[in-house]
Amino acid sequence: MRFPTLASPHIAPNNDVSRLMKQVLLALIPGTLAAIYFFGWGVLLNILLTVAAGLLTEAVMLALRHRPLKPFLSDGSVLVTAWLLAVCLPPLAPWWLPVVGISFALVFAKHLYGGLGYNLFNPAMVGYAVLLVSFPKEMTQWGLPQGVAAQALGFVDSAMYVFSGHLPAGVAWDGLSGATPLNVYKTDLGQGAAWSSIQQHSVFSSLGGVGWEWVALGWLLGGVWMLWQRVITWRIPVSMLLSFTLLTLAFYLYDPTHFASPLFHLLSGGAMLGAFFIATDPVSSATTARGQLIYGAGIGVLVFVIRGFAGFPDGVAFAVLLMNIAAPLIDHYTPARPFGRKKHE
Repeated sequence: MRFPTLASPHIAPNNDVSRLMKQVLLALIPGTLAAIYFFGWGVLLNILLTVAAGLLTEAVMLALRHRPLKPFLSDGSVLVTAWLLAVCLPPLAPWWLPVVGISFALVFAKHLYGGLGYNLFNPAMVGYAVLLVSFPKEMTQWGLPQGVAAQALGFVDSAMYVFSGHLPAGVAWDGLSGATPLNVYKTDLGQGAAWSSIQQHSVFSSLGGVGWEWVALGWLLGGVWMLWQRVITWRIPVSMLLSFTLLTLAFYLYDPTHFASPLFHLLSGGAMLGAFFIATDPVSSATTARGQLIYGAGIGVLVFVIRGFAGFPDGVAFAVLLMNIAAPLIDHYTPARPFGRKKHE
């Protein structure tokens, strides 16, 4: 009697897309909780808006492409993209900003390339870059962290401001918002101030930016957990953070009055988030072992160059997108050695 035999492989893999995405979402929790604690309920509102708009956009695009809805809406990939974009946005951004960002990311950076697994660029970073270039005013209106802000908003008041643009009576926008530590650093440095005097600003702590250092440590904790769970490999985050640290250290030692310390750069802005959650995107990053080292190191170098000498205070998104372009070429010139091939052959 003949039995139907399925095509190989016959051994089920330990991981699939849904499992990997759930692990990434779990790893995002520590940094997200820290961000909500220090920067308010607007962080949660950003996540809810990007997730809702992302699922709707994904469903529309799948329907237009005649693809089944359930497998792609339930695999968690949209949730990860939406969540990553949300935590990069100002906490009290108007509601349409995360909606536009995630919609553009999924339509133009994902589905127009063929969907999950075919995109050349990291979709979340494409959405962020488009928002930053198109709406610079809204993208730079960051709320001050707890301990620095003169006033704070509850969940209801935050939602009212996000959807209507109106603050409660007696609450002033100047008491809620201010420049980020990286913005203060770049602006004051451009005006000739020394690093030692810039550090006296209220948004700076002994480690980095007030609140920002704990958020960065939250991303680091989640990243280490993903390494332990083998969700990601060590090559990209380690090479990125190592090249970035070496450059910031070299310039800091060369002129400590002009360049900030490596610790400030690592614990302010999106360096930790980028190293563990964005640069390690398996679709848009390099895939070979040597290629991942080059890819990560290139991102670290570009982040330093953009922060130190370009017009944007934090260069993680643009550095990742530039190295996304280079990833296929890096893989081409760093092929893995075939099994059974001797080195002298």
